[in-house]
Amino acid sequence: MAIALRRTSVPVNVGGVIIGGGAPVVVQSMTNTDTADVAATVEQVAALHAAGSEIVRITVNDRDAAAAVPEIVRGLRRRGVEVPLVGDFHYNGHTLLRDFPETARLLAKYRINPGNVGFGKKHDENFKAIIELAIQYEKPVRIGVNWGSLDQSMLARMMDENARREAPLSAREVMLEAMCASALESAELAESIGLPHDRIIISTKISEVQDLVEVYRAIAARCDYPLHVGLTEAGMGAKGIVASAIGIGLLLQDGIGDTIRVSLTPTPGGDRTEEVRVAQTILQTMGIRSFTPLVTACPGCGRTTSTLFQEMAQDIQTYLREQMPIWKTRYPGVEALKVAVMGCIVNGPGESKHADLGISLPGTGEDPKAPVFVDGVKTTTLEGEQIVPAFIEILNRYVERRFGQSN
Repeated sequence: MAIALRRTSVPVNVGGVIIGGGAPVVVQSMTNTDTADVAATVEQVAALHAAGSEIVRITVNDRDAAAAVPEIVRGLRRRGVEVPLVGDFHYNGHTLLRDFPETARLLAKYRINPGNVGFGKKHDENFKAIIELAIQYEKPVRIGVNWGSLDQSMLARMMDENARREAPLSAREVMLEAMCASALESAELAESIGLPHDRIIISTKISEVQDLVEVYRAIAARCDYPLHVGLTEAGMGAKGIVASAIGIGLLLQDGIGDTIRVSLTPTPGGDRTEEVRVAQTILQTMGIRSFTPLVTACPGCGRTTSTLFQEMAQDIQTYLREQMPIWKTRYPGVEALKVAVMGCIVNGPGESKHADLGISLPGTGEDPKAPVFVDGVKTTTLEGEQIVPAFIEILNRYVERRFGQSN
C-alpha cells in the first residue's frame, strides 16, 4: 500500500526551516535540562542537533529561563551550532516575552497552549499579548492543544451543548472535538489579531494511539495549517517507541504530518537523543526520508548459534552512524545506502543481493566462509578473524566509488 499524497498545507518558516508546503517532514525534539542552566542546555541542544534534530524546543517557564535564552544562543553559535530554538510557554508567556525582548527576538518560534494562557477574561488578553509580540518580532506560533490541559471552560460548554442533543456524543467524542475546536478557534483569533495565516502551526496531541489518529484526521480535514504530530507522552522504552511508530506512522501513511516529535521518557540518566533517532527511523523505514544508512539483519534462529552476525550488524550500524557527520557532506545520497548482514544460507544470499552491499555469514554446520555481494553480484568471499574490518574496507571503497562527488 502506497503512502497517500501529502496533505496540502501552507509553508511556515521557522528560523530557516520550512514546515509544511510540501517540504520534507521535519524532525524536532525538546530538551529536559533546566533552561536556566546554560551550560547543560547548550550541551543538550548541541547533542540533539548533532543527532539530527532540525528544530529544538526549550522550556521557558520563569524569568531565569527567559534570561538564559540569549546566553544559550550565543553558546551554541560559539560551537558553530545553528538550530532554530522554540520557546515552550505555559501560564506566563505573555509576561516573559514582554519583559525579555532579546529572548523574544532570538527564539525562532513560540509554542502556546490555549488551555494554559489564562482563565476567564484573562485568557483572551494573555493570548492576544503573545500574538502581538509574535507579530512584532515576525515569529511563527505553534498552537499546541494537549488533552491533559484542555481549555476547561470550552470543554464544559461543549459538554453542556452535547447534553442537549437528541443523540449525544460520547464523552470521548466531545473531548476530541473540543481539542479541534480549541486549536482552530485559537488560530482564528490569532489571525483576527493580525498574525499571518502562514505563521501558524497546529498540534492536537494526546497519549493514546487511536485517539491521536482520530483527532489528527479530523483536524487535517478542516484546515491547511501545517501539523506537528506526536503523542503527548509516549512512555518509556519499547512501549514509547512502538506507540510512537504506530501513531505517527498511521498518520504519515495518510499523508498527515509536516513535523514530528517522538516524546520518549528516557531512563534515568539516559540518552535524550534516542527520541531523534526513533523519529528518523520512523521516516526512513516508511520511505519518506533518509538520514543514515540502515543495516538489515536477520533475527537469528537455531541455524545461527554464532553471535558473530549480531556483533557484526551492531558494529557496522555504529560505524555508519559515526561516519555520517563526515559522509553527509562528502558523499551526497549516502544516507539511502542499504547494507545487509545475514546469519546463514537460508535468507542470507537473497537478502544480500537485494541490498546495495551485503554479507552472508556462515550458520551452524556451514562452510566457514562469508560471501559478499555488491549491487546484487557476488564479488568476494571473506573468512577468518578479519571478516569485520575487511567488510568495512569494502564498504568504504563502495561509498567512495558510488557517492564520491566526482561521480
